[in-house]
Amino acid sequence: MFTKAFRVKSNTVMKGSDRRKLRADISAAFPSLSADDLNELVPNKEELNVVKIYAHKGEAVTLYVIHKNPMFFQMEKQLYPTVYTLWRYPDMLAAFTTWAPVVQKLMGGADLMLPGVVVSSAGLPDVKKGDCCAVNIVSNRAPVAVGTAAMSSSDMRSSGMKGKGLNVLHTYMDQLWAFGDKTAPPIIPVTDTSVQADGEMDGVECGEEEEEVMKNEGEDSEGQNGSEIAAVESSCQGLQDLSLSKQEKEEEQRLHEEEEEVEEEDSRSPQEQMDSLLYQCFLHALKATLKKSELPLLTGTFLRKHMVSCCPKGKHIDIKKSSYKKFSKFLQTMQKEHSLVQVKELSKGVDSIVEVDWKNSAIRSFCVPEDWEPSEESGEQGESCEVVYHPPEITPLYGVTARLQPLFQDTHQKKGAVLQASEVRTIITDYVKRNELVHETNKSYVKINPILCDCLLEKSEYQDVEVLKWDDLFSRTLNKMQACHQLLFPGQPPVVKKGQVEPIDVSVASRGSNKKVLKRHTIFFG
Repeated sequence: MFTKAFRVKSNTVMKGSDRRKLRADISAAFPSLSADDLNELVPNKEELNVVKIYAHKGEAVTLYVIHKNPMFFQMEKQLYPTVYTLWRYPDMLAAFTTWAPVVQKLMGGADLMLPGVVVSSAGLPDVKKGDCCAVNIVSNRAPVAVGTAAMSSSDMRSSGMKGKGLNVLHTYMDQLWAFGDKTAPPIIPVTDTSVQADGEMDGVECGEEEEEVMKNEGEDSEGQNGSEIAAVESSCQGLQDLSLSKQEKEEEQRLHEEEEEVEEEDSRSPQEQMDSLLYQCFLHALKATLKKSELPLLTGTFLRKHMVSCCPKGKHIDIKKSSYKKFSKFLQTMQKEHSLVQVKELSKGVDSIVEVDWKNSAIRSFCVPEDWEPSEESGEQGESCEVVYHPPEITPLYGVTARLQPLFQDTHQKKGAVLQASEVRTIITDYVKRNELVHETNKSYVKINPILCDCLLEKSEYQDVEVLKWDDLFSRTLNKMQACHQLLFPGQPPVVKKGQVEPIDVSVASRGSNKKVLKRHTIFFG
């Protein structure tokens, strides 16, 4: 589900109470982790971010990011580890083994078919349908994919190892992996080398060749993120393709046919597609979500609360991309040409839907999609359905200067390193406690040692100031640092710039003939 780029909705720092809850959720979902493992995965003091995203098909997903690497992702209240977590704890999930060329198919968006699974002498791992599982290759235990079991282990054996084995959600080198530091898989030795392939690879024995490929990949993994695919392609020069199974070929053919159908459907102009989507969501909302007791209803509320929740997954309502341009004009068309609703201006400048003709043939004949479920975030999407632009998230940062470098050298922060205010506060607090500078009688004061004196005090204060309050200590430190700020646009890497964010001064001024103008700095807009 992360084969294509996703859209970032928000990025916030997790609070202490939320960390305890997350630690408990991880412990319940993955009981094999010890208390030390949980404390390492969800640290108390280190920065842990909660990133909410929308996948390319519209699924709402929550990421838990530590040290700039996504460690877990949550979807429909179910937690899943990423490959970054599984490389640290390879035995965290039941793992299915396959061949390296099969992994290429998984990276392209395919699910793992049972004929492509390699069975060890110990047999298949014991899993139930829907259990979270990992995928590794014959020569390396480091997982390269995460998914859910499509059937139980007993059903896999009874089916003769035919059909779909795993629904793949996340793989090495997909967009979720690219959201982190893009490291390559480590080399984790295989404990049981006696494996047998349940499916044949077109009569070609590639086992030893793949082991050699993965050894070469381990040597080059630190330098090249894409070495795995390159090595696999070079090792199988003589193979045109890997035949996983007849079932997988049928599945790929079905997906190809669906893609062709979508392409044919999208042959209309974007404006025609948006007009059709608006009409579909309008009828869907009238038939499935709007109740007579809600009338009269503000037109804006109807759009946000009802129409957006009826929008198919992977699509978004954008009035400005339609031929109507405004929602009020769309409703006028529905009223005059289709006689579906009655819209009146009950208060000045505010339209409301006062009546709906539920006996209209268009509503009666409309069929609600079977897979439709009301969206929990329909309101949030509706608020932005007419505004495509998403503003950046601006974070104030502070750069380490040459004068303050001695104060930060214990944390290996060199000149030019940028930190958030909370990180600076933590570093200064640790420095004071480590050097036993807290005043003995009054804990709200900090004693000044030579380093603090040189870094924070003015020359006129060298002989007079012996202690500082905690707040004064933090404020002096931040004032001595280089002011910076970070711009984070949705779906783009963060951009750090020097200097403070310049405030925008907006005011309304009166001109002759009672004319109002909007003034921003020295630029005038009539």
